[in-house]
Amino acid sequence: MPSDAFTALGREKFVSLTTFRRSGDAVSTPVWIAQDGDALVVTTAEQTGKVKRLRNDPRVQLRPCARTGRVRDYTITVSGRAEIVTDDENRSRLTEVIRRKYGLEFLVVMTLERVMRSSPTRRVILRITP
Repeated sequence: MPSDAFTALGREKFVSLTTFRRSGDAVSTPVWIAQDGDALVVTTAEQTGKVKRLRNDPRVQLRPCARTGRVRDYTITVSGRAEIVTDDENRSRLTEVIRRKYGLEFLVVMTLERVMRSSPTRRVILRITP
């Protein structure tokens, strides 16, 4: 059963997702987040550094943040484990969870991403559990 702090992150607009390099160094990135049952879900491009880091170490830390990634002082850090979801059926279903939460903003950002990139970007879902 997830903690209240973990569940509350699903209601945030942005969270700082921290992943870990092989050296143990932490790397934080602001991301959209949504809740799917007892898990939290994030969408990201498959070729990002965070996906590469998660393939080596599934540990993550999450904290509420601003769009820019700024985390307020005294914010609680929640730990979890991320699974990279690549199969089309689950990826599509979980992408829809995020699309419903972010609505027009999601559609605009995804459209801009397609227009701005010279090659198609495959997206994956990060399914995070406590």
